[in-house]
Amino acid sequence: MDSRWMRTNTFHYADFNDLQALVEAKRRKGLSISLCLPTLNEEKTIAKEIVIVKSELMSRFPLVDEIVVIDSDSTDHTRDIARAYGADVHKAAQILPHLECYTGKGENLWKALFVTRGDIIVYLDADIKNIHHRFVYGLVGPLLLDDRIRYTKAFYDRPIASDDHTLRPTGGGRVTELVIRPLFSLFFPELTQILQPLSGEYAGYRAIFEQIPFPIGYGVETSMILDIYQKWGLEVIGQVDLEKRIHRNQDTKALGKMAFAILKTFIHRKIALGMIDVKGGLHDEMIQYTIVGNRIEPDIVRIKGVERPPMIEVPEYRAQRAKMAGDGPHTFRNATPQEDRAE
Repeated sequence: MDSRWMRTNTFHYADFNDLQALVEAKRRKGLSISLCLPTLNEEKTIAKEIVIVKSELMSRFPLVDEIVVIDSDSTDHTRDIARAYGADVHKAAQILPHLECYTGKGENLWKALFVTRGDIIVYLDADIKNIHHRFVYGLVGPLLLDDRIRYTKAFYDRPIASDDHTLRPTGGGRVTELVIRPLFSLFFPELTQILQPLSGEYAGYRAIFEQIPFPIGYGVETSMILDIYQKWGLEVIGQVDLEKRIHRNQDTKALGKMAFAILKTFIHRKIALGMIDVKGGLHDEMIQYTIVGNRIEPDIVRIKGVERPPMIEVPEYRAQRAKMAGDGPHTFRNATPQEDRAE
């Protein structure tokens, strides 16, 4: 395997800490940048993420043009808090409401394409406990300063926060090491150079995101890498060392469901590429078990693997983008359909 990509396309966030240079590059290229935070019950962390990005990358350095929250019908105060701190807040179900409604992270990311306006979109998970503005400018830096790079992925240490608030240096990235890295090693060894393919922090040009499908659930990061790689090659992808990320961790059963969705997405991509032929198709049920007293009971979750088509194929999106282009190349205005304002 040729490891040249890792040498030329791996960066450190400190390479881009001259924020004024990033702002000047953005202005010179006539670009705008949107930050999207997909949420589901993130009231404990959402305010800090918004405050830090607004203060450092909107007020001090005008790098980010908008912060958009796409919410999966949270039952806590996530939306109220996000709105109070100045984010544009949308319920996912209210975006393109004539389409069949689904719930999932990938659904939120896909619908963000419709309500954001930036030429570059940054996606951050909303549960980052050690949030710092490097999570944004580190990902944006290669896109602005290196004309080869069109999509960036984060990698970092992932210490697990325990109940007594101590940190252990290992234990994060379990699904990556147990599922994705073996699959990449078997079928796409060059992609093993992407150190954390399932990281929830990435950025890219709209022209990339709008041309690829989005699985509605946990398979979205895997499909994104595979589709970008197949369409444009590894050279358009960069990865950025953000050093450390502390976040809420999921239990083993939850990770099993995640692994199921990712495996299903991967196999579907292999079928579409003509690389494998699955006789009889794939099943939709993830079957786990729970011990209740002296009984062993099945815990079955149906994960269908629904995908949204490339956003560029949605007529409403094409019409909206055409209208925005007609308003002028540097116009940055609210062109969203239904905002979550009255509850």
